[in-house]
Amino acid sequence: MARLRTTLVIAGGAAAVALAAGLSLFLGSTPIPPDQVIAALLSPDMADQEQVAVLELRGPRTLGCILVGAAFAVAGAVMQGVTRNPLADSGLLGINAGAAFALALCLALLPGMSFAGVVGCSFVGAALALAVVYGAVSFRRREVDPVRLVLAGCAVGLFLTALAQGVAIFFNVGYSLTFWTAGGVAGIRAGTLAMAAPFLVAGLVAACLLARRVAVLSLGEEAALGLGVPVTRVRTLCLVAVLVLAGAAVALAGPVAFVGLMVPHVVRRFVGADYRAVIPASIVGGALFMLLADVIARTVMAPSEVPIGLIFAVIGVPFFIWCARREEAGLG
Repeated sequence: MARLRTTLVIAGGAAAVALAAGLSLFLGSTPIPPDQVIAALLSPDMADQEQVAVLELRGPRTLGCILVGAAFAVAGAVMQGVTRNPLADSGLLGINAGAAFALALCLALLPGMSFAGVVGCSFVGAALALAVVYGAVSFRRREVDPVRLVLAGCAVGLFLTALAQGVAIFFNVGYSLTFWTAGGVAGIRAGTLAMAAPFLVAGLVAACLLARRVAVLSLGEEAALGLGVPVTRVRTLCLVAVLVLAGAAVALAGPVAFVGLMVPHVVRRFVGADYRAVIPASIVGGALFMLLADVIARTVMAPSEVPIGLIFAVIGVPFFIWCARREEAGLG
């Protein structure tokens, strides 16, 4: 029964993603007639500026939303399962800030770096941030304390954010850095998407393959050891998957906050707490959230655009407070 429910939820979510992707192609800050959008998809005329806009701007942006939303959501789900902390995600644990700080250094010191190099730097920054956070909570010596983990992640994230802002002021790259830190998919093009997509897809596949082990880790380290799970190795593989997902997603769209926190919580309402269902369902949930947020960002103040990070902040901050209050009351 649970498997059937999960299948129905994922199928329904996939249909909703397809519908939202259609909205993303047809709606934008600049109106394009529906017949032109359809013509661009079926028989494109590259001499027509509107059809070129659909293919080169809206198309990559739509696919980017799907991959980035899925990546952040799955990274959050894996982190919540591995740490047994329902408030964990790649943003709250400093991973996004680490990747963003690395991007700030790239903008300041290596402005001509290729996008592949930027993705590599994002991975390095995310890995260093995560290493500092886990070192602060004595990860190798005892079981992770969820409260200390969030506190350490917030502290490291704030520190790296401050460093990134200092780099921006000193090297006068504030405008470019603001584009990244605000979070958004407006700058996604076919070339950058082609470079980041393999990392994102690989990370999503790895997370799905690890879902069963994540479900066991979510029961606690002692229970996992009792069931014969090599905790250290599995946890390391999970963290590598999170690093790949968060690093590539931040490089593509900036440190979009709250996606990894909200989506797994919403998904659990439909499929339950088993991570074998939560992780694949988070793929469609994250894609749907990101697509809808991007459509709102493009249309609510057209022809101007609202940063997609602001959309998620308006929704995510009250959601975070609600989750924290539920955990304090023992209702999580």
